[in-house]
Amino acid sequence: MAGRPKRPGGGGRRRNRHNYGPRKRKDDGREDKAVEVEGTISSVLAGTMFKVELPSGHEVLAHISGKMRKRFIRLVVGDKVKMEMSPYDTSKARIVFRVG
Repeated sequence: MAGRPKRPGGGGRRRNRHNYGPRKRKDDGREDKAVEVEGTISSVLAGTMFKVELPSGHEVLAHISGKMRKRFIRLVVGDKVKMEMSPYDTSKARIVFRVG
């Protein structure tokens, strides 16, 4: 094309060079403030959901974490589990480990 100025570097399509490479995590100042608690599975619900009884007597609704689901870790009534709970909603939890 005659009327167009040549780009330096031999031409070709321009690419967004800063998008290549590993993605860096932004540090926004937040910490992972999940509370770790232990409990015993009291009932099995549909869709990998469980009711877990805490040592204090409270019952929470818990689901299996993705890594446990990926490794096909099976949980039954009576299993002791370690869970992560959000400090903002203490009625729900994520099961991260089967104790024994």
